[in-house]
Amino acid sequence: MGKKSRVKTQKSGTGATAVVSPKEMMNLISELLQKCSSAAPSPGKEWEEYVQIRALVEKIRKKQKGMSVSFEGIREDFFSELMAWATECGASCDGFEISNFSDEGYGLKATKDIKAEELFLWIPRKMLMTVESAKNSVLGPLYSQDRILQAMGNVTLALHLLCERANPSSPWLPYIKTLPADYDTPLYFEEEEVRHLLATQAIQDVLSQYKNTARQYAYFYKVIHTHPNASKLPLKDAFTFDDYRWAVSSVMTRQNQIPTADGSRVTLALIPLWDMCNHTNGLITTGYNLEDDRCECVALKDYKEGEQIYIFYGTRSNAEFVIHNGFFFEDNAHDRVKIKLGVSKSERLYAMKAEVLARAGIPASSIFALHCSEPPISAQLLAFLRVFCMTEERCAFLIAEELRDYLVGDHAINKIFTLGNTEFPVSWENEIKLWTFLETRAALLLKTYKTTSEEDRSMLEKPDLSLHSRIAIKLRLAEKEILERAVSCGRAKRLHFQKQLDEGAPLPLYEESDIALLENADAKLPIILRKLEEEDENVQEEMNLVEIKPDAAFLDSSKSPVLNGQCKDLNGTQEDPPGSDAVEKGSEVEKHDPSTKRTEGEPKDSCK
Repeated sequence: MGKKSRVKTQKSGTGATAVVSPKEMMNLISELLQKCSSAAPSPGKEWEEYVQIRALVEKIRKKQKGMSVSFEGIREDFFSELMAWATECGASCDGFEISNFSDEGYGLKATKDIKAEELFLWIPRKMLMTVESAKNSVLGPLYSQDRILQAMGNVTLALHLLCERANPSSPWLPYIKTLPADYDTPLYFEEEEVRHLLATQAIQDVLSQYKNTARQYAYFYKVIHTHPNASKLPLKDAFTFDDYRWAVSSVMTRQNQIPTADGSRVTLALIPLWDMCNHTNGLITTGYNLEDDRCECVALKDYKEGEQIYIFYGTRSNAEFVIHNGFFFEDNAHDRVKIKLGVSKSERLYAMKAEVLARAGIPASSIFALHCSEPPISAQLLAFLRVFCMTEERCAFLIAEELRDYLVGDHAINKIFTLGNTEFPVSWENEIKLWTFLETRAALLLKTYKTTSEEDRSMLEKPDLSLHSRIAIKLRLAEKEILERAVSCGRAKRLHFQKQLDEGAPLPLYEESDIALLENADAKLPIILRKLEEEDENVQEEMNLVEIKPDAAFLDSSKSPVLNGQCKDLNGTQEDPPGSDAVEKGSEVEKHDPSTKRTEGEPKDSCK
């Protein structure tokens, strides 16, 4: 999606407004690369480093003013050309048109009634820009020699996009001309707009995103101007920071994973026309048909003529939407904030608690999530907190006995499944303790913000607030509201279980036959079968995307779901120096027919 309505009209041209010697520019680039490749700053110094890097980038941008090559006109001038090209390539173009939807920008509008689950859009492979098409392009010789490109499919796509944009005979020009001239990702925020994100959970990723993008730019600037295999690239005379920022944002907001032509692995792709669809809550309705070699999308619901056609990008939090897509989604059913918890290794019962958690498929230290929904915690977090709070000051022996029951008791294996089930408390005291802990922890997190929720709401009422500032403050407020609900829920639960204890209410006893309940109740699935929601424990490295080999079940399917932008972005957050090897972390290929809906427990993101 990215920005679709606010388009900056730029004149084409290659002449700089000021003469800058190649040596002077290379010195600045080298300084930027060195600054971005230095060791990570000490805690609390990240903002200072960001300001320094940004100052260098702005100095480079000023000297590069007027050097970028862009198209004359605005996006909508080229939509008819895109539709004509899509028709010529064999895509479906009947039943919808590209239209402007005000605040949501451009999207697809139904020109006839479309039924839910009706196949209304398909895009053949020859329209897609992929890592494979990049290898077969003018970028191929450099790709074969540069291990960064070989490890980073998304950076390959970004440079592929820039090369094709500069090629007057590129087959993808009808698509490239319709991409936004700029975006609303944090890479485009002014420094004061980024300040609104200080103290939010998004700030570290935002600062890392900028640093890593600047480092990548400096690295590839030097490669393009010095590597013999880059001599034929059409970027040597026009490769500005603004160019790379645009390409990064274009790929970051649109990339998706699809199977390669032989179905042996997955690769990254930009999917023209389909990527015009805007996001709403729902289910994944897009897949890849290997038999017909095309991306296919069925309708999320019934659409009447004149209505906007939406797709579901995946279970992204608003922090992820802001960082990687450049928008805040008001009605995000999957919004959440992160909370890092761990059992202290110095605790006497650490080994026993870690073993109980391991049997439940939960690490002793992890990043969990507090959700915007009720209750705010998942089965995994409930199970963790129950084990975490299995302590009592009055008698360590009794604590050990309580834990041992989950390890060597008559029904130890089945009892593990009850840890994440709300109907089977460990004890009333344990429930009181865990909800007290959650209430206290959420309250402490709220105190880290420099503004209150009321102050944020007042700021949002200002009519002169910039779009980026508004996005940042909305995100900041949404985080606080989730934490406030967690505090409220924790308090209510604590009081409820205290009443149960005071009244001497009997503790619900687990019976072996109850395992059927656990297996059939959606909210109470055995926690060992449910995936942990840890987005940042396995944070991707700076140069972080390579092809992921699917398993046999995936390879046997002729239809594979489009894995909507499982990559975080073009930069990740870990500090890898240019030239270092990189691997993708935390990406998982799913196996099912594309017509099968993906549920909210399967987070994949469709970047627009």
